[in-house]
Amino acid sequence: MKKNALGQSGLLVGEIGLGCMSLGTEEREAVAIIHEALERGVNLLDTADLYDSGRNEELVGIAIRGRREGVVLATKVGNRRVPGQTGWTWDASKAYILSAVKESLRRLGTDYIDLYQLHGGTLDDPIDETIEAFEQLKQEGFIRAYGISSIRPNVIREYVERSGIASVMSPYSIVDRRGEEAVYPLLREQGIGVIARGPLASGALAANREPSKAVADYELEELAALRGQLQQLTSAERNLTQLAIRYSLGHPAVATVIPGARTREQLLQNIAAADAPALSEEEAALVRRVSKANRYALHR
Repeated sequence: MKKNALGQSGLLVGEIGLGCMSLGTEEREAVAIIHEALERGVNLLDTADLYDSGRNEELVGIAIRGRREGVVLATKVGNRRVPGQTGWTWDASKAYILSAVKESLRRLGTDYIDLYQLHGGTLDDPIDETIEAFEQLKQEGFIRAYGISSIRPNVIREYVERSGIASVMSPYSIVDRRGEEAVYPLLREQGIGVIARGPLASGALAANREPSKAVADYELEELAALRGQLQQLTSAERNLTQLAIRYSLGHPAVATVIPGARTREQLLQNIAAADAPALSEEEAALVRRVSKANRYALHR
């Protein structure tokens, strides 16, 4: 699988990674999917302390035992569970980040994290303090690089200006093209890699599956019509799943995409996009014509 530099971190990531959030909590099935992904050239595994209350990190840790050297391990921080309270609270403080990383390292069964990401963020956060925490962890060797996972252009711009982030994770697909207009040109200019999550829009763009619900900016009928128009760009070598993934990979700011997979079939469909033909300039232009040029209405 082709590997790309992740910003200026020195990390090389396969162009198709694995978003681990949808793996479920059953150990045998989750570990089998991760092992198959690694054996087929995937090296980026993305998890978070939030997923399944830490169980997802534990499963990833089990799966990478004896394989750690070949893995680019990414996880996230910022969502805090308070004893005695239901749900999670947001905490981007330095003290919490320095504490939470220890628990993630324990669950993952490793002594370092390749990419540690802030799992959200607002302009009301103590941003300088947050950055100090990541920089300290990097200097101490607990992390190799850091980034943010955000859908807020105003927050992304603050971190671009004030920090040494290697990457920004954001949703990016044919039906969610907001990044094209809002921040991707800036990230490319600054040498910061985009990790595109949701290239299949929760299955709305998956082959051999009819969408059952609307997605942002698309009613169900509009989504069905779009899928019909996109079929003219599919072939025996590139079905709709792979077309959607190749579209996200086609943006020059994108270093990698991380589709999720709950089953082996879904995983294999996703990974096959690595060998599928890239979109030509004319094909990409057609995709842009038949889809909506979404814009961020909030947090600009």
